[in-house]
Amino acid sequence: MGEAYVNFLSGSPLNRLSWLRTSQPFLNAIAHAPSTRWLVFKEGQPLLHTQPSASKQSLARLTTSDVKPLLGPEPFFAQGQQEGELAQPDVPVLEAARLRGPPIVFLGLHETDADSSNALPSSEFSAKTSAETVIANIKGTPYFSLDVSDVTSADVDKMLQAAATRAGGEFEFSEPRAALALFDAFDAALSAEARSMVDWNARNKYCPACGSPVHSLWAGWKLTCSSLLPWADNTGRKPCPTARGLHNFAHPRTDAVVIMAVIDETGDKILLGRNKKWPGKFYSCMAGFIEPGESFEDAVKRELWEEAGVKVWNVRYHSSQPWPYPANLMVGFYAIANSSQPLRTDLDNELEGECMSSLSLSAVWLQTAACITHAYSLDTPEARWYTRQEILQVLGHRDGTTLTRRDHRGFAAAAEKSNPNDQQQPTTSSTANPLAGDAVKAGEKEAANAVQEPLSAPPFKIPPLSAIAGVLIAEWAHGRAGFQPDSPKRGNL
Repeated sequence: MGEAYVNFLSGSPLNRLSWLRTSQPFLNAIAHAPSTRWLVFKEGQPLLHTQPSASKQSLARLTTSDVKPLLGPEPFFAQGQQEGELAQPDVPVLEAARLRGPPIVFLGLHETDADSSNALPSSEFSAKTSAETVIANIKGTPYFSLDVSDVTSADVDKMLQAAATRAGGEFEFSEPRAALALFDAFDAALSAEARSMVDWNARNKYCPACGSPVHSLWAGWKLTCSSLLPWADNTGRKPCPTARGLHNFAHPRTDAVVIMAVIDETGDKILLGRNKKWPGKFYSCMAGFIEPGESFEDAVKRELWEEAGVKVWNVRYHSSQPWPYPANLMVGFYAIANSSQPLRTDLDNELEGECMSSLSLSAVWLQTAACITHAYSLDTPEARWYTRQEILQVLGHRDGTTLTRRDHRGFAAAAEKSNPNDQQQPTTSSTANPLAGDAVKAGEKEAANAVQEPLSAPPFKIPPLSAIAGVLIAEWAHGRAGFQPDSPKRGNL
């Protein structure tokens, strides 16, 4: 089932050319290619472009000429000890190192030729390979990300004004979850990779072993301790523990989260949960982080027992969805439970003041990744079973998966209270239904063909199809889950 369903934010369109991340001739050459485009972020917010003749915004794609005033001294990669110096080859802690200038990440190549055999192997490049040769053999659009969070506002504004003069229209940074409502499937997948990498580089500034500053390697895909640089002065200091073995690199992390649609034994009911703090009557799937020593199936069983006092069995995978806030992977499952058994929401003593399944909701109204673990708090949490007919009624309602400005404010307030360290300001203006991609088109078609409800409010609301929770719910409701409820008797927790 997973291969047949591509969720919003999934389906990465880029060949990441990971084997070329150590090649400074390739990276320094491709950064200057006329076809290269840059995705710019500021404090996690993507840069959007409004076309001159249209009011619709899209992910901005700047040229190297646009962003060059902000990139700092060349070379951009494999920087040596002195400014303008190219690092000596064959030194692991200097492979495509970036020691100066704002953070840059090589994201990959969007190939125009469906035949991926055109991707060049790293063996074709050496220190003597000319930039012209590299560029001539690349077919497609290379993408980089640039984080200007530490660049002065005056310099950023000057760059954007020059870009607007060249391309026309307007450029502005946007709250990332609100921006997703504007993206098509391509831009959504592109931004998911870019934002996760930008966030990872921004959050990790010091070596976890000795506290020294770290620096970027492999075009933004590795970090290593600056005490390992050939010219580092470590007089009077103990060697950094990362100097031995393979531990001297930090790699981008992805945090796995299980999210579950629980079906009863008849196959006609689904268990959903809701937080009292959520605006309106929103219900969603339950979710939680994977803990050490757990399989996905173990985590599904544990989370559902902790959150709702439900014992489940026949746990089956459906699909997954990357969630770049900052670097989560939502792994969707179905499971079976006995709906005649009482529900309990008082088992988890860690629920106070937390939020459980925020990441199961739409990208627009999810305000912080920290809320992913718990959607309930002890102040009147709620979980209940809904019938298929009840879910279909909501899906067929015009506002069943649509958010109002008041909804946005309510979710933002709940998320801010749950994660006071989140510095991003939530949006309060978007009213669009954030549906995108092939799955969304199918959902819109079904909604159009469904019997439309009157303009009165739906009995409750559920996530849209741009969130994996909405996918799990809708696929089950329309009988497409490929999940058989009449399975063998449950196993023990």
